[in-house]
Amino acid sequence: MIRKLLRVFVLIAVVFPCGHNAFGQSIMVGPDKKFEKQVLSLPYAFYNENFGFAGAYVYAVTGYPQKQAALISTAMAGTNGSAMTFLMGRDLQMPLFDRWFLDAIVQAGYFRDADIYTDGNPHYANERAGSNNSDQNDYVTSDGGWDNFFRLRFKYLLPMGHGRDTIITTQVVDRGMLADGATGGQSWNPFTSGLTYLELQPFYRLQQIHDRNYLRKKVKTNGLMVSLFRDNRDFRFNPSKGSAIRLKYRRDFGWFNSSESYTAVDTEMTKYFSLGESDWFRQRVLAFDFWTAYSPTWNQKDNGDIEHRPPTFAGATLGGLWRLRGYPSQRFSDKAAIYYAAEYRMIPRWNPFENWDWLQKYVGVQWLQFVPFVEVGRVAPDWGVQRLNRDMKWDAGVGLRLWAKGIVVRIDSAVSDEGYGVQMMVAQPFQF
Repeated sequence: MIRKLLRVFVLIAVVFPCGHNAFGQSIMVGPDKKFEKQVLSLPYAFYNENFGFAGAYVYAVTGYPQKQAALISTAMAGTNGSAMTFLMGRDLQMPLFDRWFLDAIVQAGYFRDADIYTDGNPHYANERAGSNNSDQNDYVTSDGGWDNFFRLRFKYLLPMGHGRDTIITTQVVDRGMLADGATGGQSWNPFTSGLTYLELQPFYRLQQIHDRNYLRKKVKTNGLMVSLFRDNRDFRFNPSKGSAIRLKYRRDFGWFNSSESYTAVDTEMTKYFSLGESDWFRQRVLAFDFWTAYSPTWNQKDNGDIEHRPPTFAGATLGGLWRLRGYPSQRFSDKAAIYYAAEYRMIPRWNPFENWDWLQKYVGVQWLQFVPFVEVGRVAPDWGVQRLNRDMKWDAGVGLRLWAKGIVVRIDSAVSDEGYGVQMMVAQPFQF
C-alpha cells in the first residue's frame, strides 16, 4: 500500500469532525440529554509530497438522515497531478430491517510519487520486498496510477447482551467522558454484556503502479469479507474497561477480472483495564492488543513465484497507521503475521483549550490524552508460534490524542530500527 497516500487520509480525517461521531449505532448527547445535528462545509488548502500544493472542499453532516448516521464527502486536486474524491456513509439503518446497518466507502483517485513495498526494484532482485528480513529501501516509486475502491459493510446486531432490547443506544457524554449508557464491560458473558455483530462486506479495489523503471503493475481485487465482532467495551470511542474480539474471513473468488483468487483470515483481541483517577489525571487506562493473520491459499512455486496471495493491503501486513507505527505503511507483508501492543492512556485534568474560547467554537476539544506505547510483531512464510515470536520487529513511542467535536484525533510518533515515524488519524488504534 502507498505510505504517502496515508497522509492524504490524515487530511480527510482531521477535517471531518463528524466522521466517527455516531459510529457504533449510538447517539451521543450532552449532560442535558439534548442531541444536535452538526454540519461542516469548508474549503481548505494544504501541501504534501503526494499532492504538492492542493485545494479541496469538504461537506459532512452528522445526525442525518438518521440521528446515529453520518455522511461525508470531499474532493481535492494538487499541482503535481494527484487528485481524488471520497464519499462515506456510516451507521445507516436499513429500511424495514431495524437490526441491519450499512457503512459505505467509495474513493476514486489518481496518485503520483507513491512508494510501494512490492517486488520490482532492480537493486533488490534476489529478495522479496516486504519480507521480515527485506531491506528498508526495497520498494518501487510509482510515477502515477489509479487507486479506486469501494467497501459496503452490512452489520447485523444480534439480539443478545446490550443489543437484546436496545438497537440504537443513547450515550451521555460529559466533557468527552462517558457519563451514562455503557454498552459493555460489565461481564464476560455475551448474553448479558456487550454488542455482537455479524458483518458482511462486499469489496472492490483497483491499484495501479507505473514505476520509473518501467514496471507496469495492476492489482485488482473483489470479493466478500465475513466477520463476527464481539464488542464488550464500555465506550468504543475511548474505552476504559472491557474487551473486544473480531474473527474475519476474506475471500476473492477470482471473478470479474480479479488479479487472482485468494483467502485471508485474521483475528484481533483487545483488553482494557481502568486504573481510576488521580490528583493529576481524570482517567488512566492500560490497553492491550493482539492480532494475527494467515493466508491459507498462499503458495510459493519452485521458481519462487507466489500464487493466490492477498494484496499487501488485504493480508498479513504490518507497518503504518494501526500496527508497528514506527514503520512506513505496509512495510512488511507475508503469508502469516503476529502483533502485540501495549498502551498507557492518561487524560490530565489540565486542558489548555479551555482558555481559548475563540478556538473552542471551532474545535471543541474536551480532553487531551498522553499515551506511551510499545509494539512488537513480525511476518513469516508460514504460521508457527516459535517462528513468529523470534526475530521480531519492534518500536516504541508516545501519542498525543484529542477529543474534538465528538471524535478522537491522534498523533502517534515512534522510533524503530529503521528510523522514526509519525502517524496521524482519527480514532484510537487497535483496529475495531
